[in-house]
Amino acid sequence: MKFSIKLVLSTMIVLALALGFSGFYFVNYVFETSLEREVGQALDESSILSFAFETAALNVPLKYSVLPDSVVEEIASKLEMGGQGGGRLLRIADEEKNILYTSSGFASDEGLLLQTDQHTKSYRVICAQDCFYVHTCVSINALNRILYLETMKDVTGVFTERALGFSLYRKVTVVLLLTSTVIMLIIASLLTKPIRLLTRATREMAAGDYSYRARQISRDELGQLTGDFNRMANALEETICKLEEEIEAREEFMGAFAHELKTPLTAIIGYADMLRSHKLDEEKSIMSANYIYTEGKRLEAMSFRLLDIIVAKQEEARLQETQAGEMFAYLQEMFAEKKEVEIRFSHEEAVVWMEPNLIKTVLVNLIDNACKASETGAGADEAASDMAGVVEVDGKVVDGGYRIAVKDYGIGIPEAEQAKIVKAFYMVDKSRARSKNGAGLGLALCAEILKIHHSELQIESKVGEGSCFGFILPTENRTYEE
Repeated sequence: MKFSIKLVLSTMIVLALALGFSGFYFVNYVFETSLEREVGQALDESSILSFAFETAALNVPLKYSVLPDSVVEEIASKLEMGGQGGGRLLRIADEEKNILYTSSGFASDEGLLLQTDQHTKSYRVICAQDCFYVHTCVSINALNRILYLETMKDVTGVFTERALGFSLYRKVTVVLLLTSTVIMLIIASLLTKPIRLLTRATREMAAGDYSYRARQISRDELGQLTGDFNRMANALEETICKLEEEIEAREEFMGAFAHELKTPLTAIIGYADMLRSHKLDEEKSIMSANYIYTEGKRLEAMSFRLLDIIVAKQEEARLQETQAGEMFAYLQEMFAEKKEVEIRFSHEEAVVWMEPNLIKTVLVNLIDNACKASETGAGADEAASDMAGVVEVDGKVVDGGYRIAVKDYGIGIPEAEQAKIVKAFYMVDKSRARSKNGAGLGLALCAEILKIHHSELQIESKVGEGSCFGFILPTENRTYEE
């Protein structure tokens, strides 16, 4: 059953109970008030009749010392006819509660008479011949006699009004419930519309449409729930996109790894088979062994790089204070023997927070790549030809930390390739990279090391003009949060 139907049914049940109890209480209250008024009037009328009877008894001639039964009947007859419309119902009984006079139509039994004595006044409401009456009984002291006067006042109209009140209220209640049901269906539909929209969004997302969002149509709690759901959906979509990208990157990595592994293995197997199955002269044997050794070293270097990347992904950098000058002195000493290109170092003194060995690995890779791109100056345009074969390594204090940049004036990198070169095994010029014994892992390692330093590689490059690789390190100890 739909939630809106449950809401309508529960509301209607509560409303029906409320209307039923309130209607019963209201109609019954009016009835009891009217009946109480009629009883009061009946008792007052009984008192008036008893007083009138006693007064009439005083007018009896003095020849009677005791009021005779005939006179009692005569007085009772006159009292009966003296009422409005001449239709009083009364009954007179003597001391022994024997009936002396009864009005025509007086249909009550003698139960109330038997319960009444000369010191009490009593009444009851009875139903006789499909009519309702207030039956009263009171004692009368007339000429040394104790008589009992009973009266019956017709109150059928009060009961009829109660029945009509209940009937009318039932009809009004039915109309109100029907009207309220229609109104509540509309209200419930409006109130549950955000839930329906959320349900539809959930189904769409379950079907694979992660871009679908629920429309927010209110600012209440359900509207806030819709907003929270959409924010959750955004986070879910981002997570799924990241997972898909990671899966795609993993597949690309596995494909590239298999390809890079296949090339040296093919050479090693081929030359090893040649050495095994053919009798070669010394020169060819040395050449074959040299190919096997060279490709084996390539495999060894690639495995070490892959291991470094895996370790970098799992490691947390322990940053420590390091003088920038010490790091540049290490680099100058390491590349002092590099004769193919001119490396120019310049830096500002500062205290940098980093893991020295890891950052040195990054800079060695960047400088080595810059040297490879600048060795021949091939591809550089005329405007930069005077700088061909030059690599600049610069360090300076900037807003946000200490920026280190490695700039060359070599062949450059196409803009479309710049976002891909930090992926493992990705090479812009595969034939050239392999001729330099490269496997496309250096920049991937740099990116992972900088990531654990909460930095990233900034790449600026133009084809024929050269490239600049830079990153920023903190100059103070910071607590980073992902």
